[in-house]
Amino acid sequence: MGVETLLNTFLPHCIICLSSFFSQNLVIDPENELSYTMWKDIPVPFFMSVYFFNILNPTEFLAGEIPMVEQRGPYVYRKRLQKQNITFHPNHTVSYLEYRSYFFEPSMSVGNESDVVTIPNMLVLGAAVMMDNMPHAVRLLLSATFKSFKEGPFLSKSVGELMWGYDSKLVDFLNKWFPGMLPSTGKFGLFSEFNNSNTGMFTVHTGKDDIRLIHKVNSWNGLTKLIYWKTPQCNMINGTAGQMWPPFMTKESTLPFYSPDACRSLELVYQREGIMKGIPLYRFVAPKTMFANGSDYAPNEGFCPCRQSGLLNVSSCRSMFISQPHFYNADPVLLDYVQGLQPTEDEHGLFIDIHPETGVPLNVSIRLQLNLYMKKVSGITETGKISEVVMPMIWFEENGYMDGAIVKTFHTNLVLLPMVMVYMQYCFLGLGLATVLGAVLLHYSGKVRSLQHLVSAR
Repeated sequence: MGVETLLNTFLPHCIICLSSFFSQNLVIDPENELSYTMWKDIPVPFFMSVYFFNILNPTEFLAGEIPMVEQRGPYVYRKRLQKQNITFHPNHTVSYLEYRSYFFEPSMSVGNESDVVTIPNMLVLGAAVMMDNMPHAVRLLLSATFKSFKEGPFLSKSVGELMWGYDSKLVDFLNKWFPGMLPSTGKFGLFSEFNNSNTGMFTVHTGKDDIRLIHKVNSWNGLTKLIYWKTPQCNMINGTAGQMWPPFMTKESTLPFYSPDACRSLELVYQREGIMKGIPLYRFVAPKTMFANGSDYAPNEGFCPCRQSGLLNVSSCRSMFISQPHFYNADPVLLDYVQGLQPTEDEHGLFIDIHPETGVPLNVSIRLQLNLYMKKVSGITETGKISEVVMPMIWFEENGYMDGAIVKTFHTNLVLLPMVMVYMQYCFLGLGLATVLGAVLLHYSGKVRSLQHLVSAR
């Protein structure tokens, strides 16, 4: 009974002590120097690698032939993240703005920002599709407007201009007479609104009152739900801000997070175990249902109108479709309409490697592709005889991994130290068991000697 009582008392106490150790050291609190610094100024170097799909046959494409593309890049940018306007609230939440800046890294790139590539003109071909159901006279007027500003169906510009913006008289005209129509008021570029900007005001739980809530989003820009989509489920803001998650994960756990750039919540699922520099990891990946259409996965019906599975229509907040690169995990029919794509999991699948006990990612690779839906539109001659197609324009990978001194500090404080605590607890348990067994043996040996003494006396 003594041994059983010791086990029943000590083992739960070990688990509680370990849980308490992680909880106290992970809470978002300036007094927790290591975890707070990692949260505030992420020490992991982040890079964005951008690949362009250069159109090789624009003339033939405009005449109705299948487009041929070649991948150009990567053009690599170092990404700097910094949280500002940090405000703690009485309800155990904290608000902040996270600013991001990008800096070109020539030594890591294959090519320069001066490289010229040819991609579809979003302003022309995107607007043409939007006007498809308008009166014919309106479409003729739009086509005349394109001609007056010398805007054609394709752009041949430098990587730097396409990324961060180029001068366009059409853009100036639209911003003057139709304010709010375009996402940015200055130069027009694929990432012009992202550089030197923030991702909106996040309010997240600190975990001080409940470690299971740590990093989970309480609101974004004051909203607890979105207004972009058709169903309450699709408009939910789920999970964290996508940088850290609550601790004590299992293989049944998922990684939900809200992405302002994708205008929706996303969720990754467990794939396999791994190890990095002595630190145990779980790898989480995108399930096929992430970008499935409503026919293949009913809960996604609220994100429609949809096209083939593997495409997310974000036209409610951005005029394009999002997919995984090279249409990885998408409907194979998409590959029939574009030549030059070769999807593979190793190169195009997204993943997050995370330390399950702490919820801290150690290796991240988020890969997404931007696509433009285009087709021939009567009355808009710039669309020529283009066949209906979802055309890949660029894909990018945002990746970061722990390395150097920070991974050693993480390993020491949040892996080795807890292991030492566990081993010490088991050592104490072993000593306790030895003490109990010793006492039992002494007790029974004393009884045996007493019996022997009585027998001898008789």
